[in-house]
Amino acid sequence: MTNLAPLSLLEARVLGVLVEKERTVPDTYPLSLKALTGGCNQKNNRNPLIEVVDGEVQAAVDSLRTRTLVIESSGARVTRYSQNIGRVLRIPDQAVALLAVLLLRGPQTAAELRTASERMHRFADVSSVEAFLDELSQRSSENGGPLVVKLARSPGEREARWAHLLAGPVEPRQSDARPSVAAAEVSLAEIAALRSHHAQLAAEVAELRTKLERMAAELGLRL
Repeated sequence: MTNLAPLSLLEARVLGVLVEKERTVPDTYPLSLKALTGGCNQKNNRNPLIEVVDGEVQAAVDSLRTRTLVIESSGARVTRYSQNIGRVLRIPDQAVALLAVLLLRGPQTAAELRTASERMHRFADVSSVEAFLDELSQRSSENGGPLVVKLARSPGEREARWAHLLAGPVEPRQSDARPSVAAAEVSLAEIAALRSHHAQLAAEVAELRTKLERMAAELGLRL
């Protein structure tokens, strides 16, 4: 684990949101408290889902500021916040992107991390993701200690998952919080492909029915 005091769930969420929004919507970054709260409560790309109010997020931000993980800047109308995780932990931008995904989504395989982090950093392949994860997991105590850990593969899983250590050691039961194997094997891309195929078949059936009705009418037949 890192030498930093362990983060709470909300503190981890705040950091992850700041990294994500900095790289995906730079025009609105640094974030106002309202925007940051919205990012924490976001329903997509978040695990677990949470529902917090501005006051709770402000308390988490204040705690992170004491560790210089978050920096406050005052604009013309509203106070805004930015993340400083790369400098504090002394890690490259690629590693920051991987940590952000783990902070936002929980344990992930290397392949899942590559897909989920694409908008923040585009990794050439899964091997490059694994290389950065290995570096993060093998950091010496002089450098703050490991920041991620490779979890033991659970029965039915084809790949091991990685978890961050910014909230402290990962309890064994956390590695079991996984959807069923059948559900996990059906990706969003596969679902979209099935829906597209279903729509195509429905259109073809409708076209054939129209042709059949036209032929029946010409022959004076009733269907």
